[in-house]
Amino acid sequence: MAYIVAIDAGTTGVRARAISTTGAPSLSAYQEFTQFFPRPGWVEHDAEEIWGAVLSTLREVLGQLSEPPIAIGITNQRETLVAWDRSSDEVLAPAIVWQDRRTADRCHELADELPAVRRITGLVLDPYFTGTKAEWLLRNGIVKPTAHLALGTIDSWILWRLSGGTTFATDESNASRTMLYDIQQHAWSPEMCALLSIPMHALPEVRNSSGVFATTNAEGIPRGIPISGIAGDQQAALFGQACFTPGTAKNTYGTGSFVLMNVGTTCPTVVDGLLNTVAWRINDTTTYAVEGSIFVTGAAVQWLRDGLHIIDNAKEVEALAVSVPDAGGVVMVPALTGLGSPWWDPYARGGIFGISRGTTRAHLARATLESVAFQTRDVIEAMTKATGITLTELRADGGATDNSFLMQFQADQLQVPVVLPVDRETTACGAAFLAGLGIGAWASTTDISAQWASNVTYFPNNENLSVVDASHAQWLNAVQRVRTTQ
Repeated sequence: MAYIVAIDAGTTGVRARAISTTGAPSLSAYQEFTQFFPRPGWVEHDAEEIWGAVLSTLREVLGQLSEPPIAIGITNQRETLVAWDRSSDEVLAPAIVWQDRRTADRCHELADELPAVRRITGLVLDPYFTGTKAEWLLRNGIVKPTAHLALGTIDSWILWRLSGGTTFATDESNASRTMLYDIQQHAWSPEMCALLSIPMHALPEVRNSSGVFATTNAEGIPRGIPISGIAGDQQAALFGQACFTPGTAKNTYGTGSFVLMNVGTTCPTVVDGLLNTVAWRINDTTTYAVEGSIFVTGAAVQWLRDGLHIIDNAKEVEALAVSVPDAGGVVMVPALTGLGSPWWDPYARGGIFGISRGTTRAHLARATLESVAFQTRDVIEAMTKATGITLTELRADGGATDNSFLMQFQADQLQVPVVLPVDRETTACGAAFLAGLGIGAWASTTDISAQWASNVTYFPNNENLSVVDASHAQWLNAVQRVRTTQ
């Protein structure tokens, strides 16, 4: 039986998952790693700890297989920056995580450059992206622009270590998230690198998302396994959801939520509130997506647990939310690290409105879940306006899809079906599909589509549209009250 192993290096942990090409049950291992918060707004990881988690989970999964896998795919938290020395493998600084806000003021200083940033990269000026993180390390003298300097995202770091230091590369989906890459010229942008004083020799080679990058050459791992697929986690989820035709879309409900819509092989015109991004590049043909990046969704539930202590674990939130018929007029805007799409306000902070003497923790729990659906609706409506494409269904994945209340509320807010796949680990599936495609295990995306199947569909209730729209209008009013840029 042939297996492909996907390494899914997320924001809070690493999962290695062996996925069969014949649909047999998968095998997996997971290991969390440490989150560091050295100052308010700063979020860091230890790249060596991440590599240790990769090795540990990979070895555990390989130990369950009767023979080595036919390929390995990598998917990763995007925008997080690792700086290391290619001559020694020494990590030169803590990894600066995508959630980190330390460069917000610098992004504000660069406001006049926004038209060029939008035109070249499809992104916006925000500390979310990798470019200003790299500039910060260099400007503060934490790293030096030596001949051996490597500035890479997590996929590049894992590929470098898995290949025994032979391959410094990334794929186009990850490159497109750095704010240093020209998504239409398919190359690192001299203009953007000059703007941020980034030495281009320190950036990885950009390759197709599917195809052999290298073979394994790391201690404790069988040698010679092709590493043949790489994509950023959200693009991998889009691929894993078999969204191969223009107009198909998915939302991954995780720490944040990320809505991506396939828009085909022509890069669309940039519009306010949304990002243009590379979905994947296969056989030197780029597929584009429009993306709405929502910074805090699952993290808001974590805050209820860890910050307010009104629940003991995340699974309690649904039962608490459905114990009341509505949110009792409470609206929660979870701008705990600023607002992402479609507002892009890094200085916004969260707010809870409509509290009365009758407000209970159940109302707050329900308002928190409703905020997840409201944010997704805002993004989908912006996408529909920008592309002219009316969504016919939303494919959903991520941990919060276990929450039936949220999924039904989401369908009601969007007024389209929300479809959950049989295999909800779509990020890992996408990495495995890209890796398998890269070595010919699947001949085409048509073959991969046959691997995808729906499990549960939540159909919208269209009997209470006035209530649905009134609640969303109340939400929009609350959003305006926390924004700092109008």
